[in-house]
Amino acid sequence: MNKPKKVLIVGGVAGGASAAARLRRLDEHAEIVMFEKGPYISFANCGLPYYIGGTIEERARLLVQTPKGMEDRFNIDVRTESEVIAVDSVKRTVQVRSAERGLYEESYDELILSPGARPVVPDLPGKENELIYTVRNIPDIDRIKEQISSHNNRSSIVIGGGFIGVEMAENLKEAGLDVTLIEGNDQLLTPFDPELAAVLAQEMEQNGVKLLFSQRVQGFRTLDQGIGVELSEGNVLSADLVILAIGVTPDTSFLKDSGVALGSRGHILVNEKMESSVPHIYAVGDAIEVKDYIHGTQTAIPLAGPANKQGRIVADQIGGLPTTYKGTQGTSIIKVFGMTGATTGSNERTLKRMQKEYRTVIVHPASHASYYPGSSAVTLKLLFTPEGKILGAQAVGYEGVDKRIDDIAVAIHFGGNVRDLTELELSYAPPYSSAKDPVNMVGYAAENMIEGRVESFTYDQLLERNPAESILLDVRSDLEHRNGNIPDSLSIPVDELRQRLGELDASKEIWVYCQVGLRGYTASQILRQHGYRVKNLSGGYKTYRQAQFKPAVVLTGSTNGGNRSDHSNDNNGVNGSNTKEALEDQGTIRMNGNDNANKDTREDSSKELHIDNELNVCGLSCPGPLIQVKQHMDQLTDGQTLRVKASDPGFYEDVKAWASMSGSEVLKLEREKGGVIEAVLTKNTSPVTSQPQQLEKGSTMVVFSGELDKAIASFIIANGAAASGRKVTMFFTFWGLNVIRKQEMIQAPVKTGIARMFDLMLPSNSLKLKLSNMNMFGVGAKMIRGLMKKNNVASLEQLMQSAIEQGVEIVACQMSMDLMGIQREELIDQAVIGGVGYYLGQADQASHNLFI
Repeated sequence: MNKPKKVLIVGGVAGGASAAARLRRLDEHAEIVMFEKGPYISFANCGLPYYIGGTIEERARLLVQTPKGMEDRFNIDVRTESEVIAVDSVKRTVQVRSAERGLYEESYDELILSPGARPVVPDLPGKENELIYTVRNIPDIDRIKEQISSHNNRSSIVIGGGFIGVEMAENLKEAGLDVTLIEGNDQLLTPFDPELAAVLAQEMEQNGVKLLFSQRVQGFRTLDQGIGVELSEGNVLSADLVILAIGVTPDTSFLKDSGVALGSRGHILVNEKMESSVPHIYAVGDAIEVKDYIHGTQTAIPLAGPANKQGRIVADQIGGLPTTYKGTQGTSIIKVFGMTGATTGSNERTLKRMQKEYRTVIVHPASHASYYPGSSAVTLKLLFTPEGKILGAQAVGYEGVDKRIDDIAVAIHFGGNVRDLTELELSYAPPYSSAKDPVNMVGYAAENMIEGRVESFTYDQLLERNPAESILLDVRSDLEHRNGNIPDSLSIPVDELRQRLGELDASKEIWVYCQVGLRGYTASQILRQHGYRVKNLSGGYKTYRQAQFKPAVVLTGSTNGGNRSDHSNDNNGVNGSNTKEALEDQGTIRMNGNDNANKDTREDSSKELHIDNELNVCGLSCPGPLIQVKQHMDQLTDGQTLRVKASDPGFYEDVKAWASMSGSEVLKLEREKGGVIEAVLTKNTSPVTSQPQQLEKGSTMVVFSGELDKAIASFIIANGAAASGRKVTMFFTFWGLNVIRKQEMIQAPVKTGIARMFDLMLPSNSLKLKLSNMNMFGVGAKMIRGLMKKNNVASLEQLMQSAIEQGVEIVACQMSMDLMGIQREELIDQAVIGGVGYYLGQADQASHNLFI
């Protein structure tokens, strides 16, 4: 019988513990010894921040396996508080410094290195301050927990905006502390591209975390109470404790004279069998360099999932199984309060550094069927080669982010192309997804690009646009355009584009955008097939707006008596009215500008506000929420308040613009967990003198068409304009009169001749209207009505009633009625009979006029 192998494992947690358990299953007789320099061999290091925040209430839940449990189940000799301080690869021994046994040597046949990575502590003045903490293990988190629990601590500073820093900032906030996060880069979470990282940063700020970007820490100072953090601009921030989370470095200094080859940053170099440069020595986990799965280059990606897999592979190799490690994609995920961010593969920064040619596309689909309660938008970005090979993906949202990135991670693993995403058959039921899953949707968008059906541009390329040679075209509705737009853009709604092509200079390239990219794609196809050169903004205005986020101003002290760290959001490059000062523009808007230091913002600010009326418009799509807000605000008296809850993602910006136009004031505006937006408004009909504004007088609209889609568009615009405080007059003429005919009449008038012929040929009321395109003998009209109902969009008849209730004036053209033989009793009761003179009088008082 062969002598049992003696295997030493340096380090536990993910890689070491996985290797030990797998090896014992493969070899019952091997002698396995595990060294851990701390008191715990296998703990949930990824769960440590959530113990601070109280999500994980019991400390014992963090202990995945104990030394006693490891010994009883797997017959492993576990030696805690035993640090391996040297390796002699010639003698095949390790030197151990043990709290129990002192200094001694242990021999091995095979050695597995899993020392992990330790937090980086920069060599700065005051770094020894006892109020500075790092996060690596159970003792670290015990010290932080004791500090915030046993003292009257109210404030904290987190240095570093990576995964650990963001998770600690969130959980310190959940623990009741005021939190400021300092990041040296101009964004959080650098595995994400800036426009997606901005969404997560905004979620943090809206939950009360103060953010300082592009700031460097110069040192620390001891204060009478707490600790001071010195910034590069001379400012000083004070707090009761500091969390240092600027990164990790491989814990490999004990290998200095071992002969084991290390990379430039101290990582252990291994091959696909996880073998180091020295025979019989293997390495796994955060301390090694790995192969980038996509590009084949060397990299370091400290993640728990890969470390577990690597531990299993080493055990297989020692146990005689020929498994190998093929590389790391870097698939990762993070919770940021109510939102989730996930990523896999390469981001743009990596691809640019490697000088790889690539394309990107961004979509904003619903997490599940929008008509089923709880749906919210997912922002999904795909990166791929010009030929369609998938290089990476990122997503942020409140629901369904994880499974979309996991789907794409699998596609990348098997060398997938964007066309593969279009063909994936994924599980569907309304509570979980849509018939076209977001993964399918991003695949369709990418396929259109590589097939040449659309040319796209990204938000950052707007800086390269030459206005003399191009036109920036907004194809959203008039209401959406007025609520906020990209500067220097022309507004032509997509439904009017065919009729208004003459307004565009065919010699110039047209840069089209809509809200999320879908209408822009439709518009680009119209323009392209009419001979225009056209590009569509990937991700639409929503992505552009997200990318403009900058943290609010953070007040800091200084040795010169006080200073402001200028990170205000004064100019986001977005047209649209702001309802509060720059300090509040992107963060939670609070009454009287109170930042409610050291308390949960949502909870505290709600207590301060007296609410007179409540409105829940969750499930309604634009312009439904604004219409409801207008109707409820009209019923209030000056000074009364209305609390609104909405699920439409655009409501966050829409309500600010609406409040500015209507003279109302936003007292509170924030996104709750799950994507629900809460706004508190107060009515104010007094003239606003602090911010003089030229108010638009009114809107007039000629409705010539009697087609269903155009009638719907006209009443959506009318409702939006009325909700914004405009006086709206709709003038119905010729075929448009069919839109306002009654659905039922007690006794129809008797007609003869031409009048009778018109009656037989024309739809008898709005329910009988046809579509302008794809009517398909009435099937198209039924289909569009069904889709509107399914997606919680008000029907034409509901939009008409809403417009009337908002005071929209319905005028029927007397001349057209006479020609077509339509009598007064056939029209809705609210219609006013008028002629061209009446219409022109109203148009004279309006700032613009539409013809539909």
